[in-house]
Amino acid sequence: MSDALICGIAGAGAGIIAQLITYPLDTVNTRQRTDRNSKKMKKTLGTIEQMCQVVKQEGWDRLYGGLAPSLVGTAASQGVYYYFYQILRNRAETDALVRKKNGIGDGSVGMFSSLLVAALSGCVNVLLTNPIWVVVTRMQTHSRKDKDNHPKLEASHDEISVVVEPPPYGTSHTIQEVYGEDGISGFWNGVFPTLFMVSNPSIQFMLYETLLKKIRKRRGSSNKGANDVTALEIFLLGAVAKLGATVVTYPLLVIKSRLQAKQDIGADKRHQYKGTLDALMKIIRYEGFHGFYKGMGTKIVQSVLAAAILFMVKEELVKCARWLLTGRSAANAIR
Repeated sequence: MSDALICGIAGAGAGIIAQLITYPLDTVNTRQRTDRNSKKMKKTLGTIEQMCQVVKQEGWDRLYGGLAPSLVGTAASQGVYYYFYQILRNRAETDALVRKKNGIGDGSVGMFSSLLVAALSGCVNVLLTNPIWVVVTRMQTHSRKDKDNHPKLEASHDEISVVVEPPPYGTSHTIQEVYGEDGISGFWNGVFPTLFMVSNPSIQFMLYETLLKKIRKRRGSSNKGANDVTALEIFLLGAVAKLGATVVTYPLLVIKSRLQAKQDIGADKRHQYKGTLDALMKIIRYEGFHGFYKGMGTKIVQSVLAAAILFMVKEELVKCARWLLTGRSAANAIR
């Protein structure tokens, strides 16, 4: 099994675990980002208050709305990303060693190369998985109020009145809704700001790899081994890296979510967006720059926690996979 495939599978598994733990925070944050009312018009609820409100008014299950497609999307995104990242990273390391033989550099992958590798991997990931996240965003922002606004059919049989409830807002219903509104292109709503958002994992992995390399270099010069990095240290490195990336790219996430959420047709034109530039201008005009940072506190907590869990679990899964493969190889050699 190739190293790239091991990293891809480990990344997918770690991504699912991190998503399961932090999903309620992600749901609340998506609703905060897609809230189009100005700060003056509506009192802003805190994260815990909003979670309690969702549970009280809509039930616990709404905190996990869209969980199934989200898990598929997380596994696909992390698997695709780590697979291509490892392939491109290996190529960058090979090129760095070639340059070292030619008297250029020290043989390590530089910061710019790490950034480029992460960006290219992110672009491939976005183009392949954007339709999944359109569905997830729709399901996360669908509230019971939306369901109550759907027309109900009443049938009278003698003195008995039967009220037919609308069908559950599931994955298949969401897919049909997106297709009915915008066709196939609707599944790529928000793809342009999402492509720009590849700078988020690029910055994240650049910071992570740089910090990890410094720790290993320091350990290498001491009595400890260069690879002796604990799970807790990986957790903290992942948290710091994600924190820096989230603060920089959060406005793009807000625009992406607004474009992917259901457009309230027939409502106030201020709440309808025709594209990325239109969303950008309307947020500035009607909400001010504050609109680009709605729910950022929640996102920082969710992202930092998810990224820290992701890196820690992924590293442990990779170690286990390599240990299993090494053990089998040794056993076969003995036979």
